[in-house]
Amino acid sequence: MPIIRETQTVRLSQKEFGALAFEVMAHVHDIHNEFGRFFDERVYKRELADRMTGVELELPVTVAHQTFSKTYQLDVLVRKSGLFEFKAAESMVSRHRSQALNYLLLFDLPHGKIINVRPERVTSEFVNCHQRLEDLRDPEVIDSAFDSKVSGADFFRDMLMALVRDWGAGLEVGLFDEALTHFLGGEERVWVPVPVMGKKGHLHDQRLRLIAPDVAFKLTAFTEGLDGFEAHSRKLLQHTTLKAIHWANITHQRVTFATIRG
Repeated sequence: MPIIRETQTVRLSQKEFGALAFEVMAHVHDIHNEFGRFFDERVYKRELADRMTGVELELPVTVAHQTFSKTYQLDVLVRKSGLFEFKAAESMVSRHRSQALNYLLLFDLPHGKIINVRPERVTSEFVNCHQRLEDLRDPEVIDSAFDSKVSGADFFRDMLMALVRDWGAGLEVGLFDEALTHFLGGEERVWVPVPVMGKKGHLHDQRLRLIAPDVAFKLTAFTEGLDGFEAHSRKLLQHTTLKAIHWANITHQRVTFATIRG
C-alpha cells in the first residue's frame, strides 16, 4: 500500500464541515482568550482535545514506494471528518496552504481549516480539495523539451513517473524530491557543492542536487511563471560548471519534463 494510515475518515459536505468548524472555532477562541497568544501550537490543540469530544491529535500517515517511506503527522482530526492544522506564525503563507492540501489528499478529505494562534486575535482560513489521489495517478506527460541523451535523464523521468502513478500528482513536491534523493543514494551522495564563478573567478560553492557529476535536477509545482524559472536556471548554469538541469514541473493534471542548458 503506497498510503498507509490507521484512521478511516468520513467525507463531509461543505455545509457539514462549516458547522463542525464553527464548533471547533468557538473552543479555539475561548482557549486563546484564556491562554493568550505566546504559547506553542501544541498547547492550543491539546487543550482543544480536553474540551471537545472526538478530537484526535498528531495522527500518522506514511507514504511508501519500494524502499522509501516518509511519515507525516496530521495536527488535528475531529470526529474522523474535520481536518485542522494549527500554526503559531506571524501570518499564514502559501506553504501552510500547501501543507493542508497535502493532508487533505492523504486523509481523503475534501475540507479543512488552518488556524493561526499567534496573532492578537485568532485567524483562520478554509482549505478545500475536491480531488482525490486515486484520480491524480495518470496525469498528462509532456516531454518534448526533455533530452534523454543527457546523463540521468531516463532514471529521472522513469522514477518520478513511477512515484506519481503510485501516489498521485497532487502531493507536495518536497516528497518527490526526498524520494528521488533516496533512490539516487541519499543526501550525502546527491547534495553536492558546485563551484559558482564570477568575473574574477571562483566565488563560492553552492550545494545543489545532482543526478550525474555535471547534471542537476529540480522539481517544481508551478501553475505559472515557468518561463521565468527556466531563464534563471540558464543563468545558474552560466555561472557554474554544470552542463544541464533536468526539470519536472508537477501539477494535478500534468507533469512537464524539460532539460535546461546554459
